[in-house]
Amino acid sequence: MEDYREQSALIAMSGGVDSSAAACLMQAEGFRCQGATMRLLKWDDGRNAADAEAVCLRLGIPFTVLDMVREFEEAVIEPFVRVYQAGGTPNPCVYCNRRIKFSRLMEAAEEVGLQFVATGHYARVERDPGSGRWRLKKALDAGRDQSYFLYTLTQRQLAHTRFPLGGMEKRQVRELAERQGFVNAQRRDSQDICFIPDGDYGAFIESYTGEAFSAGDFLDREGRAVGRHRGAARYTLGQRKGLGLSLGEPVYVCGKDMAANTVTVGPERALYTREILVEDLNWIAVEGLSGPMRVKAKTRSRQGEQEAELFPETGGRVRIVFDRPQRAVTPGQAAVFYDGDSVVGGGTIVEIRKEGGHEL
Repeated sequence: MEDYREQSALIAMSGGVDSSAAACLMQAEGFRCQGATMRLLKWDDGRNAADAEAVCLRLGIPFTVLDMVREFEEAVIEPFVRVYQAGGTPNPCVYCNRRIKFSRLMEAAEEVGLQFVATGHYARVERDPGSGRWRLKKALDAGRDQSYFLYTLTQRQLAHTRFPLGGMEKRQVRELAERQGFVNAQRRDSQDICFIPDGDYGAFIESYTGEAFSAGDFLDREGRAVGRHRGAARYTLGQRKGLGLSLGEPVYVCGKDMAANTVTVGPERALYTREILVEDLNWIAVEGLSGPMRVKAKTRSRQGEQEAELFPETGGRVRIVFDRPQRAVTPGQAAVFYDGDSVVGGGTIVEIRKEGGHEL
């Protein structure tokens, strides 16, 4: 086992219990640590930074706040809004990990002479002795695993990243925080997007852009108007609740035409597909895809892994063919590929090929 006792780390501290426990564990391993909270939102009330600073004071390590408001807006909020306006369903946590957290934190660590970045994510990093490549692996606690959101990490980033909670359960993390007397030991985990705490994406986008969504037609699968919607961008594939339609049977959102501002609804069977197209790939376990590859893939963070085969396409894209049809796969979300407990790679879903060859 490698000896890191003389090494140093910048601890990304959100103010929550996980990152606080990560700081404690890194210090216990002998790392020289410094805590850092990223200020991401103009309307930040400062509570997260205050709780993180209190933990750092208790551990006796320095603490700093990194102002990333402008970068976060440009790299996360603005792309989030654009993808929704274009009819997709973006994943802002992936954007943040790729464009803000790890890239900017690495820079901040290097600026003050620290060698590693450590976070409270539930995942593991190991070096493959055969290939020499760094691997991103699932957390031992399957219910807490966050590897899906981390698939964009590069080899360089993985080499300088530590996830000290990867082998722990949440219960153990809270117990550690209690023993340490951390102010946030029982703080509730956030389940919402940080910049949309009430979960109302539509209202946020309208407020952010200053433009109200236009009402339009709900269409059935034959193209007949069956009701009125409140703006196509408000609806996501597979959505059933909140449609306000009475058609004699349950219907789900199964398509959107943003140019025409229409939302197509249909039975649940219309939501299934076996084939999707992915772009903006990042590879971890391998250098790239040169031929077909069997994997297990997931298209949502809480989805179970599904048997599939990858095929290289032109322009660096990848076609995924699932063994079994998948429900409500959504453009804008991430498709992540696994080999056992290792992340092979992943990318952004850009096209859904419906059964029978139709595209969404």
